Amino acid sequence: MPPSSINLTNQFLIAMPGMGDGTFAGTVIYLCEHTEKGALGLVINKPIDITLKSLFEKVELSLDRDDLAEVPVYFGGPVQTERGFVLHEPLPEGSAEGGPYNSSLKVEGGLEMTTSKDVLEAISSGAGPKKVLVTLGYSGWGAGQLEEEMSRNGWINVEAEPGIIFDTPVGQRYGKALSLLGIDAGMLSSDAGHA
Repeated sequence: MPPSSINLTNQFLIAMPGMGDGTFAGTVIYLCEHTEKGALGLVINKPIDITLKSLFEKVELSLDRDDLAEVPVYFGGPVQTERGFVLHEPLPEGSAEGGPYNSSLKVEGGLEMTTSKDVLEAISSGAGPKKVLVTLGYSGWGAGQLEEEMSRNGWINVEAEPGIIFDTPVGQRYGKALSLLGIDAGMLSSDAGHA
């Protein structure tokens, strides 16, 4: 990569108040991949009206994990909204918990994102990753598109913190992600400032 390029893999993208695209207003996105060809991420703070229990029923699996039954599925982004994406903690090497899965992306230094049904099968039987966030759809950017949006103050970024994804109530995720930068959401203005 040329030295001028940035790599935001394993970072949160936090939508700024002036974000013109209503789809992404108020969102926090976990970036699973960012290369010179583009970027792919999952929105972590927009639950939809589907629980994991009902999603599992739709794919003809039972869910034997009471801790997950009423957990919502999330809107991961506007691309491939009929397809499921499972963001989860990496399984220990050589673990007997069912991994690795057929179609997983290991996020360097971070989590894993799996799109194959085998991860759902492992979760349904009580095995598989313990901490999961399931989305329908993903957020994607073409080459240079994310960098352009960032240059227009659409997003700010910070190193991702898995606790915000898995352990923080959904309504607090935006504020907690901002607090990683030492920013209080009330301090942000939608007006661009120029010195």
